[in-house]
Amino acid sequence: QPQLVESGGGLAQTGGSLTLSCAASGFEFSGATMGWYRQAPGKEREFVAQIKNSGSTYYISAVSGRFNISRDNAKNTVFLQMNSLKPEDTAVYYCARIQWNIWGQGTQVTVSS
Repeated sequence: QPQLVESGGGLAQTGGSLTLSCAASGFEFSGATMGWYRQAPGKEREFVAQIKNSGSTYYISAVSGRFNISRDNAKNTVFLQMNSLKPEDTAVYYCARIQWNIWGQGTQVTVSS
């Protein structure tokens, strides 16, 4: 069964950094487009960033220049490095295999002002 397990969330101060990890299993990770989404309290889940099997990346404007998505195909893991964090980045962050409806359980990121 395909599975995604996130880790690395927690509490950070404004301007701080956190790195999220997502360990994948049960499918061919190296060929998959992987992404990160987030859901803030009272809001709908939104796309944040993706990385294709080629390594090409895409970010929403709200995080471009602050967040970096990367992958390690040898470890079946995708990362989201988050820098210059803002209170509005507070959300539950989800890892996903794009277009396959495969989701992790989510990890909470809280940024204090």
